[in-house]
Amino acid sequence: MTALAAFPITAKWPATRPERLQLYSLPTPNGVKVSIALEETGLPYEAHLVSFDSNDQMSPEFLSLNPNNKIPAIIDPNGPDGKPLALFESGAILLYLAEKTGQLLPKDAAGRYETIQWLMFQMGGVGPMFGQVGFFHKFAGREYEDKRPRDRYVAESARLLGVLEQRLAGRDWIMGSQYTIADIAILPWVRNLIGFYEAGELVHIERFPNVQRVLAAFVERPAVARGLAIPARG
Repeated sequence: MTALAAFPITAKWPATRPERLQLYSLPTPNGVKVSIALEETGLPYEAHLVSFDSNDQMSPEFLSLNPNNKIPAIIDPNGPDGKPLALFESGAILLYLAEKTGQLLPKDAAGRYETIQWLMFQMGGVGPMFGQVGFFHKFAGREYEDKRPRDRYVAESARLLGVLEQRLAGRDWIMGSQYTIADIAILPWVRNLIGFYEAGELVHIERFPNVQRVLAAFVERPAVARGLAIPARG
């Protein structure tokens, strides 16, 4: 019996490499944060596609791992003290992977907390606000005649981009010369906002050259290019 056998989710998504970290995800901005981090660190893992088209995220097996029915989620069979660890919430997973591998997070306490600060900036601001822009501009909300909800989220998204623009002035990455989980958390959402959501014109992305510069450097990283397509869609 493997360490994963106690987790009901493995009945729906059997592990072919049970000794590896198991990723349950979809290539959305939140999902690819973890696949990119895994590719960057080189930690062996196995990816499982959680299809929203078939409501996999609402299945009893998935809910047994994440009762909040959101991707991504992981099981690490080699967690702390050698025991399996199940985690959901992409920010928590990024922190765990960084600390497990000793990568993507500054070693000094001040740098560590500053990086976590920017991770929280994404979790509390960038993700929710950019996601609302997507709903009101790209998805069902675009049919609403009243554009005030859309414009409210567009204005807040532009404000957040302005904060990021200022931070990136004279810096290669959010933390300066060191590439961290803060970049991995934030930049997929920027990419999605101006790409998939097609909201670049709405937020006046041309006003944020530093954001565009760092995003271009981000997507050129080989690990990022791989992670953006994991798990592969069926």
